[in-house]
Amino acid sequence: MRLVGESRHAVAESPPAAPDMSDLWVFSYGSLMWRPGFDHLERVPARLVGAHRALCVYSWVHRGTRERPGLVLGLDQGGSCRGIAYRVAAEHRRPVIDYLRARELVTNVYLETWRDIRLEGPEPRRQTALTFIVDRTHEQYAGKLSHDALLSLVRDGVGQSGVNADYVIATAAHIRELGFRDPVLERLAEALMPPA
Repeated sequence: MRLVGESRHAVAESPPAAPDMSDLWVFSYGSLMWRPGFDHLERVPARLVGAHRALCVYSWVHRGTRERPGLVLGLDQGGSCRGIAYRVAAEHRRPVIDYLRARELVTNVYLETWRDIRLEGPEPRRQTALTFIVDRTHEQYAGKLSHDALLSLVRDGVGQSGVNADYVIATAAHIRELGFRDPVLERLAEALMPPA
């Protein structure tokens, strides 16, 4: 039996040369933005360049099954992504990394990686953060799908964490509340909303 995080797909890049005693920054682009599940010292809007948020991961566990996959978000190559960066106290660094691995690497469709991000606000600055990008070689990678294909998969998807449509509608709403824009998600959420 393989433990979470042991796959060759688990780590895309080695951690930076920062000592384990330093604070940890985590870049979030999906549900971690509003439901991180860990204590943090700081929560800052941030931008990552070189990858964008996309419904590009077939969900076999949380929002679908192998037989009827749903779709969840991944960070896919190209473009940029606005999200939230969390600063975690140094003493919680290891437990938070372990928690994130257990949460994100269930089927190893994501690669654990360290990326430079730009923290936004009155004093913008650069920081290296832990994040999870989609593994394009993994069988769950869906790639870029048409609006109709997205709609069909999301409408049919149901998994351990619930209905896929609820995930997409809630995600679009939370992203709007944060002041970010995601036209693909917004259009999809509108199509999924039940008639008034």
